[in-house]
Amino acid sequence: MQLTPRKREILRLVIEEYVASGQPVGSRALVERSHLGFSPSTVRGELAELESLGLLTHPHTSAGRTPTESGYRLYAEELVDTLEGRPEALGVDLRTMRDEIEQALRTTTEMLSDATRLLALVSAPSLETASIRHIEVLTLQPTSVMIVVITSTGGVTKQVFRLAEPVDPGLVAWAGEYLEEQIVGERLGSRTVRRRLEAPELAPRERGFLSLIGQTLLEVGAEAGPEVFVGGTAGLVEGARAEEVEATMRLVELLERRAAVLELLSEALEPQRPIVHVGPELAGADLRSVSLVGATYGIRSTPLGAVGLVGPLRMDYEKAIRTVRAAAFELSRFVEDVYEGA
Repeated sequence: MQLTPRKREILRLVIEEYVASGQPVGSRALVERSHLGFSPSTVRGELAELESLGLLTHPHTSAGRTPTESGYRLYAEELVDTLEGRPEALGVDLRTMRDEIEQALRTTTEMLSDATRLLALVSAPSLETASIRHIEVLTLQPTSVMIVVITSTGGVTKQVFRLAEPVDPGLVAWAGEYLEEQIVGERLGSRTVRRRLEAPELAPRERGFLSLIGQTLLEVGAEAGPEVFVGGTAGLVEGARAEEVEATMRLVELLERRAAVLELLSEALEPQRPIVHVGPELAGADLRSVSLVGATYGIRSTPLGAVGLVGPLRMDYEKAIRTVRAAAFELSRFVEDVYEGA
């Protein structure tokens, strides 16, 4: 929607005033508080036109204006377009948590919710995107072997295999050395991992043993799926206005379903650019009074996870967008260090 600079400025001021006060904004108050340089009658005319465009509404005939979903959406999209360059500092250097990926994600979630008083969502990188950092093959008993896999995201998987006959200690030692040499650094479940487990140049005895223990490298993380961290639920509920309570409670119910939360993050986001989804855009009519501000993080052009802030339509969009950009930037730096150091 194309607006004149004056209409765009008045829309911005109405939204920011309404976000700050929670009260409908009238033309006279807008002129007095913002020093627009236009007469109240001129502003009144512009407000009427913005209302006719569906960007503003008014709860009562004599009341001031409040933003509509379309108004918030246009305002937020223009904010995203104007924010360029390196994001502001998040306030914590996640790279000090070199091998504590879960703690870094939890810390990010807490900082997001504390800084904005909104609901913070951070999804962890899927294990399918992780690489193998270390492998151990150990003999527990003459007929029991354990394989331990450590991934670049800090995950540890152990699996014990019970054999019908005692296993040759030399075969176990060879398997550990072979896997460490041939598999470490590769992505979990990748074709390269499968090819090296089934290498035709190996002796049948060696290939048979690898086919037994190697399934761990192909299956690890396949069932678990990515984890999502949630913070700030209490603050969201406490800060809800009367007209926002119903939508907020529906959101809390949604958060009880892990798959729904992941879908909320993943489907709403696009790589390399923060997004804002307002009202029904987010999750249908059930969340009409809720907005999501989000961004992906990852390595170069490969998204590994997402950062999001969820709150009422009447939220501080500029602060939310800036905070999400900062968090995504810090997490991208963090996972780049972790993956490239694997």
